[in-house]
Amino acid sequence: MIFAGRIETSGVHAKDILVWKICGFDCPRSTTAQRKITMSEITELADKLNSEGEKFYSLFAGLTDEQWMSEVYTEGETWTIRNVLSHFVTSERGLVRLFERIRTTGEGAAEDFSIDRYNEAQQRKTRELAPQELLEQYKEVRSTSVAWVAGLKEEELEIKGRHPFLGVTAIRDMIKMLYIHNQNHYRDMKKVLK
Repeated sequence: MIFAGRIETSGVHAKDILVWKICGFDCPRSTTAQRKITMSEITELADKLNSEGEKFYSLFAGLTDEQWMSEVYTEGETWTIRNVLSHFVTSERGLVRLFERIRTTGEGAAEDFSIDRYNEAQQRKTRELAPQELLEQYKEVRSTSVAWVAGLKEEELEIKGRHPFLGVTAIRDMIKMLYIHNQNHYRDMKKVLK
């Protein structure tokens, strides 16, 4: 789908511009309060997550047994492509639960939340799952994420809470970070899949 929406604005925040450009969204030129939305931003965000999910599903579904075991990260505990898919599943599942808690209560991640401890615990929990099982979970988790985003009201994109990596920020930026997060890992995976 081609995104035809454009945002008419007049001021700039460097962090917002970076997030928008990396994600391929039209770049805002003002503060959030000054935005005039001519296309549903919700639809754009949901479509972007959906198309990315389809792309990754196809990529993972086409891997050989040998490729699943390709090492992507070797500092600390070694992560293979299978571990990266496990990470996609568990981090997205946890983040969407966090986003919903922020949306309904304003309560975000604890200040002492450790991403490393969380990832390590989640890898242990999914250790026995075969790549195909993880792939089906990924499909389900991404479908849930897309539906959650599509069900938001435009004003709910402004609700702020604590994200484990971004700190206190709006749900809009958290959704975009979900996309950026996977793209960063994808770049690393591409290096070992050549």
